[in-house]
Amino acid sequence: MEELEELKRRLEEERPMPWDAFPDIGLYMDQVISYIARQLITYDEGESLTPAMVNNYIKDGLLPRAEGKKYNKTHLGYLTAICALKQVLSVRETRDLLQVGSQDREPEDLYAAFYQELSLAQDCTAEVLDPTLSREELPRLALRLALRSYADKLACQRVLSLLVPKEEKAERKKK
Repeated sequence: MEELEELKRRLEEERPMPWDAFPDIGLYMDQVISYIARQLITYDEGESLTPAMVNNYIKDGLLPRAEGKKYNKTHLGYLTAICALKQVLSVRETRDLLQVGSQDREPEDLYAAFYQELSLAQDCTAEVLDPTLSREELPRLALRLALRSYADKLACQRVLSLLVPKEEKAERKKK
């Protein structure tokens, strides 16, 4: 099936820009929005990042504030990760993961870990895609992929709950 072949190829070949390829100069919001739109594989135009979303990520503690009105490599790295993670995690879970992951780590190292794990995940999913499947076999493939996502999300949520200190969880419940 041609569409599966194309998806498999994209999963194997397309990656976000590595840290070293991020622009060395600060970008304005409209430039950031345009840049991030090209960072991840999407099939839905409605998933686009908006300035309001960026501002909400800053308010919610997922993203550092802009320096003046310009965004740098750190912002691009975080936004790339946030845009991928928001597909499967809540804002709170994404914030927890980024905060725990960034402890004692430079943003460049955090992004390198994200990049490596995303590449592995895409390669793993590409392996499951068999372009020779018939249309009748697609529901089974979709079910397999959905249930893998379900199991992975359960495991991720449990691991995150082990990483967030109990005092912090109790503090959240008070709010």
